[in-house]
Amino acid sequence: MGPEVSIILMIVGGVIGLSLLFYILPLNLWFTAQLSNVRIGLLNLVLMRLRKVSPALITNAMITATKAGLRVTTNKLETHYLAGGNVNKVIKALISADKANISLDFKLATAIDLAGRDVFDAVQLSVNPQVINTPPVAAVAKDGIQLIAKARVTVRANINQLVGGAGEETILARVGEGIVTTIGSANEHKEILENPDSMSKTVLAKGLDSGTAFEILSIDIADIDIGDNVGAKLQTDQAEADLKVANAKAEERRAMAVAGEQEMRAKAQEAKAKVIEAEAQIPLAMAEAFRSGNLGIMDYYKMQNIQADTDMRSSISGGPSNKKK
Repeated sequence: MGPEVSIILMIVGGVIGLSLLFYILPLNLWFTAQLSNVRIGLLNLVLMRLRKVSPALITNAMITATKAGLRVTTNKLETHYLAGGNVNKVIKALISADKANISLDFKLATAIDLAGRDVFDAVQLSVNPQVINTPPVAAVAKDGIQLIAKARVTVRANINQLVGGAGEETILARVGEGIVTTIGSANEHKEILENPDSMSKTVLAKGLDSGTAFEILSIDIADIDIGDNVGAKLQTDQAEADLKVANAKAEERRAMAVAGEQEMRAKAQEAKAKVIEAEAQIPLAMAEAFRSGNLGIMDYYKMQNIQADTDMRSSISGGPSNKKK
């Protein structure tokens, strides 16, 4: 191996060694921190490397916080970083809250961040209220007229309720429930159309933002439309149902009448059959009477004369005997 190669290897080794030294000892970060009046020891920066914490991230966050007048420590920032939090957003949120005179400490800010909420956006929402548009809410007044209302809910973030507080869906659900209750309590739909602000006052008085991550500032009715005449429709449906029931009962009575008539006919046919059967026994009875001597020939002629006389009278009067002939 020649002397030139040895020199090159020494130069390369020196460069690599210096790079490792500056990586392990971030002198530039330490110098920047000292110029910004942030007291971070060089050994502390080295230990951050060993703890797998980004020294640049912590140092820049400390510089930003110090310039904004916030009192934070590197230990707290490291703890939040290792817990999976977003250090930069926490610092930005604390600065924004401090400038807006909103009470927000480091512990609450980190709790909000670790809960999965954007703490900086929450502070911005607390400063600049947000308008939430509700979907169309349909309800029926006591006179049966349906009203369809849309509302705009102005809310701002409730910093103290961001952890564990309900979200926008709960606000919308509660506002919708309040609108339905207010419309349903009105005797006439005209009362709501004439005074839509009464609906806003009633809903606001219910304290709908309790237990939520928001504070309701106002509820404004954006639009009210008249829907169907639900009362008349229900009456029509009821009348149709009653008509079907009446028709069913009438059909039942008709069927019972037909069955009764058929039963009477069957009984009449049975009675007629018995009469015919009885009439068929008369000649036999007469023959038996002749044989036993209970009926004589003169008695038989008298009976025939009476029968003929009866048939003649029936024919004159148009009775059953004549019709039979």
